[in-house]
Parts: sequence; C-alpha cells; structure tokens
Amino acid sequence: MSTDRATRPTGPGAGEPAAPPEEVPGGRRRIEGRSPWALAWQRLRRDRVAMVSLAVIVLVVLLAVFAPVVAALTGHGPDQQFRQDGLSPDGLPVGPNGTFWFGTDDLGRDILVRIAYGARISLLVGVVATALTVVIGVVVGLVAGFVGGFVDTLLARLVDIVLSMPFLLVAIALVSITGAGLGVTIVVIGSFSWASVARIVRGQVISLREREFVEAARSLGAGDVRIMFVDVLPNVLAPVIVYTSLLIPIVILTEASLSFLGLGLPPPTPDWGGMIDEATTYYTTSWWFVFFPGLALLVTTLAFNLFGDGVRDAFDPRGDRGATVVGGAS
Repeated sequence: MSTDRATRPTGPGAGEPAAPPEEVPGGRRRIEGRSPWALAWQRLRRDRVAMVSLAVIVLVVLLAVFAPVVAALTGHGPDQQFRQDGLSPDGLPVGPNGTFWFGTDDLGRDILVRIAYGARISLLVGVVATALTVVIGVVVGLVAGFVGGFVDTLLARLVDIVLSMPFLLVAIALVSITGAGLGVTIVVIGSFSWASVARIVRGQVISLREREFVEAARSLGAGDVRIMFVDVLPNVLAPVIVYTSLLIPIVILTEASLSFLGLGLPPPTPDWGGMIDEATTYYTTSWWFVFFPGLALLVTTLAFNLFGDGVRDAFDPRGDRGATVVGGAS
C-alpha cells in the first residue's frame, strides 16, 4: 500500500501513468529538477487568459505582416481615395458594406486596409521603442547598482530627473524642433521611459552584488564588466522580462496619443491614433470611422496587458510583485 501511494501521480495530469524514477547507486531514486524558466513556461501555458491573449497578439502581428495581402484582396490601397464609391452624395464616409467591410473615412479610403497598415506602425514603435527603453534602463541600472558610491548617486539623481519631466511637453518641444517622424517618435519614447527599468534593475543588482557567486567570480579574476553582464544580468532578467511585457502596451498607447495630438507620423501614413483624431468630427454621423480604429487599439493593448499579467504570474506565482508594481507605478 505504501509503495502504491509513493508512486501514484498527483496534481495536473494525475490520470496519466507516471514514468518510473531513474535508479541511482545505493538504491536511491534520482529526482529530475527543472529550471525556473521551464517552470515559468509551464505555468504560462496553463494560463488560459494569457494563451488567448497571445493568440490575439499573433493575429494582430499577422494582420500587420500581411497588410499588403489585405490590400490586394480588397483591391484598395491604404492611401487610395474612392471619391465616387467611398463617399455619400453629401460627401460623408460610407458605412460598412460588401465593398468596404469597415466603411470609409472622410477621404473615401478603406478603413480596414488602413487599420492593417496602422498595425505595422503601432507594433514597430511598440517593439523598437520598448527594446531601446529596456537596453538603456538595464545598462544604467546595472552600473548604478553594481558600482555604487558616487556613480550610483549620480545615476539615481538622473533617474529622478527623467521621471520628473513632463513627457508630453518635452515631446511637443522636441517634435516642434526636429519635425514629426517614426524615428523621432521612437527616440522620444525610449529616451523618457528607461528610468523605471533602471530603478528596478538597480534594486535587484544591489541585492545581488554581495552574493557568493559574485565573490567567487572576483576570486577567479573576472573583471567588473564581465561580472555585471555574465554573472549578475542573468539573475535580473526575470523582472526585466515581466516589465517589458507590460511596457509594450504602454508604448503603443503613448505612440497613439502622440499621433492623436498631431505629434506622430505625418499624413497620409496610416496610424491608429491619427485615424481616431481624423474621426473626432464625424463620430455623430459616421460611428465606424472612430469605432474600428479605437477597437483595434483597445484589443491590442488589452491583449498585451493580459499577456503581461500572465507572464508576471508565471514568474512569481506566490504574488510577490513588489519590484513590478513599483516599476509600473513610476
């Protein structure tokens, strides 16, 4: 009876036969361990909300990648104006129909095609600006937390200055000087979003720099740069990945907000924020003009947020999210 209880599987998949443990010398049985990354991936796969959100993200990515295919299937270009079929006799946008599935805008352009091309802009800015943010924040946080002393104080004050700057006012000033564009948008967002990442990484590195594995690396003659990027950095990647997954939707919303304020890409480039801005004067007569671009923005950011929550829970199933919450609140 005791042997049956010892070998009976429990937990998820309890109905499946368990593989017999491998025997080792001395009559003991070897227990196969799994890395924290494997455990996190296993928890993430069991999170249905996160998996559904990931499926939505994949669909949005496919829509962006195959935007030319959508244009070819409909026969409408992203900037092509249909003055005869795409506008009513009163010059108003045409509602959803068999020719224009999502209706048209104020210039007679196909909203579906423009949403597909707009997904390219939102995802590109979201991924590239987030990558720039994370790289700057990780480097600053590593140096500040590991070196300490005057360098830590100087970089910490720099982080405080960046966090205290009014982002929109600085963005308006920079765009008015340099002009609107994709590169300017990415640089502006990345230049003012890295401080929260740096603060998270700095706190993690301070708690790790006196650990035994760091002292062992020093005793073997490793330099500070190697210790920071080879020994310490892998141990802070988990909170960085969690924060990155939650930062992407914030960046997408920021880019849409800048475009809505006229600080994004210049027309006629399809952009979700710009499309919503163009529809503000037509929402009472042409609901589809503002509804579908707004829905695309809502669904995309919500999917990224829910997936980010799933990643956070996968890495920290007990709910100890202090660093993540601090970073998000910053």
